Amino acid sequence: MTPTVRTSAPRRSLRRLLRDWAADCRGIAATEFAFIVPLMLVLFFGTVEFCSAIAINRKVSLTARTLSDLTSQSTSINSSDVAAFFLVASKIIWPYPMAQPNPFFASPVSGTITELYVDPTTHKARVQWSTGTAPLTAGNIVSTVPSALLVDGSYLIYSQVSYTYTPTVGWVMAKGGITLSDIAFTRPRQSSCVLFSGIDTTNCPQR
Repeated sequence: MTPTVRTSAPRRSLRRLLRDWAADCRGIAATEFAFIVPLMLVLFFGTVEFCSAIAINRKVSLTARTLSDLTSQSTSINSSDVAAFFLVASKIIWPYPMAQPNPFFASPVSGTITELYVDPTTHKARVQWSTGTAPLTAGNIVSTVPSALLVDGSYLIYSQVSYTYTPTVGWVMAKGGITLSDIAFTRPRQSSCVLFSGIDTTNCPQR
């Protein structure tokens, strides 16, 4: 006759406790939630910030083209005309934050309109006149002009726009913000060049 092995009550209780503990899933959901939520928040706010930056970058490009296009449609302009150009262009940036131009853009937006002359001697584009947030110095050479536009003796309207985008949260992008910028070139449409009253009153000078 085989003797019966009896398990003591404390040992049975310990086994039951371990079995119940292994089968208990009540804390798994809370643990997973604690791990996933920070990652999901970073992904969410990162997506929002990147989408906003892409949208503003597109608006910056459109603003640069608008400034160049409006200027190129005139034969001559003055300070009031430039202020109107910047006011129209500022509507493109809306609804993103910016100060109203008075008469030019103010932080976080900057913009400049410049007329260039391609010198037949040097084949370089030089500044005829410039106005805006940070105007270029007359006579300086602009090296960013594409070679296809460097036609000797011709004029170009050159616009520059930049926007400092500051993210709302700053978890993904730099909290200090990033600078988005673009440029545009347009040839004068109504005449060989666009005169600027008060800055250049001569007839398309070749400096």
